[in-house]
Amino acid sequence: MVLYRELSVAFRCWQTGHSAVAVGKLVLIALGEDAKLEMINHRAVTEFLLLGSSTDPGTQNLHGTLFLTVYLAALTGNGLIIFLITCDLRFHTPMYFLLKNLSFIDFGYISVTVPKFVLNSLMHRSSISFLGCVLQVFFFVVFACAELAILTVMSYDLYVAICCPLHYEVIMNTGACGQMVVASYISGVVSGAMHTAATFSITFSSNRIHQFFCDIPQIILIADSQLNIGELGITALIFSASLVCFVFIVYSYVHIFSIIQKASSEGRNKALSTCIPLLVGVILFILTASLDYLKPPSNVRSVLDLILSVFYTVLPPTLNPIIYSLRNKEMNAALGKVLGMEVFKSN
Repeated sequence: MVLYRELSVAFRCWQTGHSAVAVGKLVLIALGEDAKLEMINHRAVTEFLLLGSSTDPGTQNLHGTLFLTVYLAALTGNGLIIFLITCDLRFHTPMYFLLKNLSFIDFGYISVTVPKFVLNSLMHRSSISFLGCVLQVFFFVVFACAELAILTVMSYDLYVAICCPLHYEVIMNTGACGQMVVASYISGVVSGAMHTAATFSITFSSNRIHQFFCDIPQIILIADSQLNIGELGITALIFSASLVCFVFIVYSYVHIFSIIQKASSEGRNKALSTCIPLLVGVILFILTASLDYLKPPSNVRSVLDLILSVFYTVLPPTLNPIIYSLRNKEMNAALGKVLGMEVFKSN
């Protein structure tokens, strides 16, 4: 009876020319609080709130400054590698060609998430537009998958160089390297498109993402229905492909270490000093990303969750220039030569 009476009042108000707002209020009252909340929750989301960091202004300034410093260091390191390999003809080899592409991917990978977080932190806000979130998810997956593919190709390059040195130039020729790099980028674009389409094909009951960037598990957590069959299928497919890459990388390094054991003491130490940091970098990237994506998502984000996210989003692009390239004597010599020339010109 109450529902009928309230709806009757709303209908008479509409007949007598009352505003749509007043009529709408009466309809919501008639439907009750539960229905009203459901209608509000199903409204179109125009922006998301990234709540992965503290709301304290002082802590936000600290986080923003720290991430900005790390971001600039990553850009500088990867930019130097791209510049040196492009300009110095001595580095126009398959190994350095792959290193240059890895640096380009790292350049984009860290630029997808960190600048927005730095800007939000320093301006004491947490919003990102719906389109911005879509683009962030797409390019994040593109660069993450492309990085894993390039790391796999680099391990294969190292395997051929150490285990099949006489056939290296034939196997790792210019055409083969180019095809493998193009395939890496294509795999990233396809994975990004599938993940983005599946993630944003749902409706959202909230716009609060408990992460410092648009992270897919946290986005799914705020969906009306957290059982997204499409996203689960795509995640399983990409996880299987990532597992294959990881197994191939481990297989390559097992064979590399078996060959290294037969080398002289000096050669073995040199090879181990090169291979072990590479393997540690790969394992760090894959393991932390897998842990973050496979663990059950939660609305409550701990400091450990933030650290885990940083380990696979921020650290790899920052440390890769040191692990893969700037420890190289030839690149250090080329860098010193370039910097020496710049100092000489400035004087």
